[in-house]
Amino acid sequence: MIGGVTPPVVLLHAFPLDSRMFDAIRPAVAARTRLLTPDLRGFGAGPPLGAAAPDLTVLADDVLAELDAAGIDRAIVGGVSMGGYIALNLLRRHPDRIAGLVLADTRSGADDDAARQRRRTAAERADRGEIAAGPDAIAPLVAAGTSDLIRVQLAAIAGAVPAATIAWGQRAMAARPDSTAALAVITVPVLVVVGDQDAVTPPEVARQLAATAPEAELVELAGSGHLTPAEDAVGFADALIGWLSRRF
Repeated sequence: MIGGVTPPVVLLHAFPLDSRMFDAIRPAVAARTRLLTPDLRGFGAGPPLGAAAPDLTVLADDVLAELDAAGIDRAIVGGVSMGGYIALNLLRRHPDRIAGLVLADTRSGADDDAARQRRRTAAERADRGEIAAGPDAIAPLVAAGTSDLIRVQLAAIAGAVPAATIAWGQRAMAARPDSTAALAVITVPVLVVVGDQDAVTPPEVARQLAATAPEAELVELAGSGHLTPAEDAVGFADALIGWLSRRF
């Protein structure tokens, strides 16, 4: 704890969603400590995308500015998928602001050449207005057993993301550097969460993350895919709150 109080928790959403993916876990986590779930630039109610070149540092700096505005010096920063990349960006550049790290369904490494090309191709399609919308955007991310209600909710969020944001986000993720070296020397507690049916960042990727960070705990959620806070809200909230209770 910092001064006997658990540090605030910041959770950053996945691509192509917004902070509503955390709606089901928000009451339980907010009852335990202060919780911030900002909409990233270009997503949901976040600030306009603007003219900035595609770079996850832009989004990380927005998060840092929100912490500054809230008077928060250090926070437990976490994210799902792209949100995890942004949390790791903050770790690389501002480790003094990180009281703990939550990495859910994400990876620390950069994309390989094939993945970068897939993202660039997706960005070029988005430039032409050709984007996977609604259910088509969500289907590859969630487990087969995910309820229709959750699928509909997530599809509605994804369907509201502008094509320009899709293109910008894909190019920004393709350009991100490797954060593994920063994770290997982290001196604060780390929680790694993964769905055991995550086809995008499978459990073996999460196990490697947990093995890299010196003070990491790993939780695998049965029956979940790539969007664990939405697919298994109870399991994710229990994992996060239990970790906070043990480590802070």
